[in-house]
Amino acid sequence: MTDKSEIEHAAIKAARQPFAQVLTELGLMAPFYHRSAADIDRLIEAALDGYRAHLLQVAGLAKRAADDLNNPIPF
Repeated sequence: MTDKSEIEHAAIKAARQPFAQVLTELGLMAPFYHRSAADIDRLIEAALDGYRAHLLQVAGLAKRAADDLNNPIPF
């Protein structure tokens, strides 16, 4: 995990409300109701980190495939 910028901290804080809304809609708010903002932020960050890691992995695979197409023919 890297140090977050002020913009990233603000974005995570902004995500709390929609996160709470979905928890409420799914009937899952009770276990999270008395959690600290830091705990909620950890959940949001975990989801974001997993999302970001997958996108980077897929982008890396796409880049490797494009690189393979741009390599000279080996014969």
